[in-house]
Amino acid sequence: MRVRTRFAPSPTGYLHIGGARTALFSWLYARKHGGSFILRIEDTDLERSTAESINAILEGMTWLGLEYDEGPFYQMERMERYQEVIQQLLDEGKAYHCYCSRERLEMLRAKQMARKEKPRYDGHCRQRTEPPPGDVKPVVRFRSPAEGAVVVEDMIRGRVVFSNAELDDLIIARSDGTPTYNLTVVVDDHDMGITHVIRGDDHLNNTPRQINILRALGAAPPAYAHVPMILGEDGKRLSKRHGAVSVMQYHEQGYLPEALLNYLVRLGWSHGDREIFSLDEMIELFDIRDVNHAASTFNPGKLLWLNQYHIQHGSPERIAHHLSWHLGRLDIDPAEGPPLVEVVRAMQGRARTLVEMAEMSAFIYRDFEDYDPQAAKKHLRPAAEEPLQRVREALAALEEWTAGRLHAVVEEVARDLDVKMGKVAQPLRVAVCGRAASPGIDVTLHLVGKQATLRRIDRALDYIRGRAAA
Repeated sequence: MRVRTRFAPSPTGYLHIGGARTALFSWLYARKHGGSFILRIEDTDLERSTAESINAILEGMTWLGLEYDEGPFYQMERMERYQEVIQQLLDEGKAYHCYCSRERLEMLRAKQMARKEKPRYDGHCRQRTEPPPGDVKPVVRFRSPAEGAVVVEDMIRGRVVFSNAELDDLIIARSDGTPTYNLTVVVDDHDMGITHVIRGDDHLNNTPRQINILRALGAAPPAYAHVPMILGEDGKRLSKRHGAVSVMQYHEQGYLPEALLNYLVRLGWSHGDREIFSLDEMIELFDIRDVNHAASTFNPGKLLWLNQYHIQHGSPERIAHHLSWHLGRLDIDPAEGPPLVEVVRAMQGRARTLVEMAEMSAFIYRDFEDYDPQAAKKHLRPAAEEPLQRVREALAALEEWTAGRLHAVVEEVARDLDVKMGKVAQPLRVAVCGRAASPGIDVTLHLVGKQATLRRIDRALDYIRGRAAA
């Protein structure tokens, strides 16, 4: 049997963290076992489904790199197939029309709750013999088995047993003829040959109902794995109040997709005490049966730490690919500067996010507006005028603008003035960057370029002279 998994989001919002983790687990299981990963958009909720949400889901999947082998399939394009299955179940006596009014159902529910019973349909129309009322559009209910039990051998939770006596006859088609979730998901999983369904544990109670429908269609159920929910640090279900929970918000905040995937795979799964995983290592080591039974807690601080690690140790070429977008948001064209990979190499050890890296790197591409007040006060003093003037003259005469020659120039000026190198390098750094922290002074000057360096030194000299005059 060739493994086939699926991710089947409803397009009623963005791709959130919980959905992304489910997609990742399904994707990893398929990749580990040489199977196929299918994307299916469950868009039958016409009131809440939007094209914007579909685009957000597709965009999130693309950014994360969770490529799908088939799809996306859309349920709204499969309505004829659902109607065909509903009619088949009606014809075979495995489903029936229900004419119960909303008022009757609400009264039934109220009485059951007053008796402290589980609210459920009482099968009033199950054996109906009288003619149907002409003014009522019926729903279609599945004729659930009255006896026996459904045993779910869950790959995470183990054996879970549901008594059929506790399962009422669920609606599989509304009064307007549109199919409901439990019908469409069963037909889709069957038609698409899904072998393993990995999804949130909020679907666990749907599973016995879906298995009964599959068996009524003469189909073997897939294997199921229900993933526990994700909680916020306050112990409540993860939601907007816990911060950025949309996948694309993390993109905007400067997280690498591999860092987010690394974090998500550790939400409920572990491999010893190991924290860092590449995508290839996830595929090799991940086992859905090792996912914890308990809910996981989302920790933004740990995600930030992982992101910093992946920035520091990631391929400069790959990081440059992602950094370019963030520079563009600052109205910077990275093509109008040094090779972006060189910028990444200079900044990798200094940034926790790509937003920070872009902001730190902005001085390389354009002149800054103001000096950092503390840095200017400490380093752009009258005593710094001579070192800056001397280094400017030496740099202006330099023909070979390489990091090695630039370092030698700063050393030579310091030696000639009989001062420590910092007395030259720090005023020079503030002059060129506007702040007291940057990569090595030789790398900094090399990235900024000769003309911009000389122009900024001239500006710093004017600042020092103006400060002295004041």
